Amino acid sequence: MKNYQKIHVDNESRTELHDVLGLTGAEISINNLPAGAGVPFVHAHKQNEEIYIILEGSGKAILDGEEVALTAGDFVRVAPATKRQFSAAADQGIKYICIQVKANSLESYTADDATLCES
Repeated sequence: MKNYQKIHVDNESRTELHDVLGLTGAEISINNLPAGAGVPFVHAHKQNEEIYIILEGSGKAILDGEEVALTAGDFVRVAPATKRQFSAAADQGIKYICIQVKANSLESYTADDATLCES
């Protein structure tokens, strides 16, 4: 059994990687909203924070009633209880990754979590 999974994602409107990669500590989705389109609901989370990585295009997020402009290269961390809704600009689409993880669950990272192995 392999210790990794690999998939290829094209330009679907939304791809959730939890099931297709067998993720156990995060949910990651790749999202494509065409020009003028938006997520049709406002939502918040009970436990999970979200990190949004804007890959292409532009748009906006409404975060607890505040409008936040989004462009390629932006990273946004959203606390669980924050009410959120995302949309593309009127004249261009937006492509972004959303990483969802349990807030305050990170215990170690980078070098602290690494183990050197012989090849």
